[in-house]
Amino acid sequence: MTQVVVTGIGAVTPIGNTFGDSWESVKGGRSGIGPVTRFDISDLPWKVAGELRDFDDTAFLDSRERRRLDLFVRYAVAASAMAADDAGLLIRPYGSAGPVCDISDEYLSSGGVLIGSSRGGIVMLEEASAVAGHGRRGRPSPFLMSSTTISMASSLAAGKLGMRGHCLGISNACASGAAAIGEAYRLIRSGYEGPLLAGGSEAPLCRVCAEGYGASGALSRIADSTASRPFEKSRDGFVLAEGACVMVLEDRGHALRRGARIWGEIIGYANTVDASHMTRPCLDGAVRAMKSALRDAGATPGDIGYINAHGTSTPTGDRIESAAVERLFGNVSPALPVSAVKSMTGHMLAASGAFEAACTLMSLREKIIPPTINLHKKDDDCGLNVVTKKTEADIDTALSNSFGFGGVHAVLVMKGPSD
Repeated sequence: MTQVVVTGIGAVTPIGNTFGDSWESVKGGRSGIGPVTRFDISDLPWKVAGELRDFDDTAFLDSRERRRLDLFVRYAVAASAMAADDAGLLIRPYGSAGPVCDISDEYLSSGGVLIGSSRGGIVMLEEASAVAGHGRRGRPSPFLMSSTTISMASSLAAGKLGMRGHCLGISNACASGAAAIGEAYRLIRSGYEGPLLAGGSEAPLCRVCAEGYGASGALSRIADSTASRPFEKSRDGFVLAEGACVMVLEDRGHALRRGARIWGEIIGYANTVDASHMTRPCLDGAVRAMKSALRDAGATPGDIGYINAHGTSTPTGDRIESAAVERLFGNVSPALPVSAVKSMTGHMLAASGAFEAACTLMSLREKIIPPTINLHKKDDDCGLNVVTKKTEADIDTALSNSFGFGGVHAVLVMKGPSD
């Protein structure tokens, strides 16, 4: 049976402009949450966000492209190029290749890209709507529609890397990034020969997203860097954030033949829907999603040594996820280590599921559990073993949860690299 491995990871997040830097921040428990600077929040009760700092994509895109493209596309291109470079698929490091990346051989050109996004180009759409709403003269950019469509992240990343195979933009709410990785896993397992870049990208830091999520009661009103508090008794909502994370997936046999370094292996995936409420999490649905992923992996609850939780910091979401883990894992759950990366990054929507999957692989590789920060008094209704300090652990198999509005779930099961 085909084994699907990860050979490259690239990311830009509120806690680092590369995946390596971001992972070091995760292990160090460093927060990327700070005051909102992208738009006027003086009359809004939601004061903090997870913003990228000092993001520079001049190595990936020229000045005209940067003006024409929404940030979520720019983030996706940067993360994709870094992932391809990390996988050894570029002739030269992206920084020395100029705005257009060179490819190493026909293997990359036969590959494909799957990138998920919940909100797509909402920043550019908001800006265009503001101009029209105020009756200002001038026409929209001729690139407005193309730049903001969700599929542009994957198609432009593919174009920059010369990849001419499978290409798909996925929008499955906050589960989009994990779903993109899962669908890439299925493609390779079914015989797709080229490498696949898969992940999520999001740039939702604008007024319409703040007011929209805020009106639904989902956003935290805490106005400091501790606002994202998964499983904490005082939590009151998630912190909106931006970023991107992309992985390179390929068949293990081909990866070994080309001498690639292997970060880890994806062994199971489930994509399910509650068929229930638009925004309210469903306990049975979360249980069914995790159980389906374990079944796909040929694993049992007893095989799992660590769970990277969806853990958004919403009162209901954390409670339901906790109850679902307790129901499925039974007597194992009190000892099973769990952590929530969103305590540091905030909720990057589609990008969070992809980034958390990548962090799960690194946890397996380095045999450590990263901390959950801002947790001082755990909610009595959240009975999980939530880790608050970086901890060494001899773990071999782990599970990463990603849930979204509409009751959609994407769950990944992963193993560490084998000899």
